[in-house]
Amino acid sequence: MQDGPKRVTTHGDSERPNLARLFDYYLGGAHNFAVDRAVAEESIAKFPVAEMARTIRSFSRRVVRLCVEEYGIRQFLDLGSGIPTAGNVHEVAQALDPSCNIVYVDNDPVTVAHARTMLRDNLNAAIVQSDIGDVGAVLRHPETRRLIDFTQPTAVLMVGVLPYVTDEPAGVVARYRAALCEGSILALTHLTKDMEPELVGRLVEVSAEMSSELVPRSKQDVEEFLCGLKLLEPGLVLAAHWRADGELPGTSAAADASTYGAVGMV
Repeated sequence: MQDGPKRVTTHGDSERPNLARLFDYYLGGAHNFAVDRAVAEESIAKFPVAEMARTIRSFSRRVVRLCVEEYGIRQFLDLGSGIPTAGNVHEVAQALDPSCNIVYVDNDPVTVAHARTMLRDNLNAAIVQSDIGDVGAVLRHPETRRLIDFTQPTAVLMVGVLPYVTDEPAGVVARYRAALCEGSILALTHLTKDMEPELVGRLVEVSAEMSSELVPRSKQDVEEFLCGLKLLEPGLVLAAHWRADGELPGTSAAADASTYGAVGMV
């Protein structure tokens, strides 16, 4: 059962919709306000955005379980995390091993305020407020240094965030990859422009209405991000089908076809 929200005392803004709170609502979380719910329901009526969100979250859960159970990874850096609720990384990883350390990164102060309130009693999880494109700032942040030892295998998750990186996204991915030691994992998803152009176009429009640029990319573009990694089977595929093992989240065919996913080992 999803816990009720803890009170956010800083940066809270209940008058304007917020992308992270919309995503939280799509996932069935409790960290959203009436204005978010109204916008979310309007979007849901137009296209399967909630199913798309659940597809991405399902992929993330599968990756985290794989990292802990099969590769013994106990450190996670979740970039562009949003509000860490509704089955996010620390919930999945620490349910398997409470010693897992998680650092979330987001540049939105509303998101960070929610997350810090939620995580204040969890000594093994923290959120860093930073633009993920400023790789050095993320890696040098005191909370990152406290919780992650990059000489040990680490999982870097770039789930749902790369479409918001408009300035040299391949270079951003490469700089995080360069910080990882052998045996580490890098996982990503990306909105595709190869399929479902009407659905993807609507999502881009909604994001623009929230003053956030969203860039879908082709499979060839995403393959460039994965250079230098040993891709785990089945490679770069639709995220909904990456090692789904019967866990398909019941999405529409259009939602399934909107997002690529891949996991690579350093």
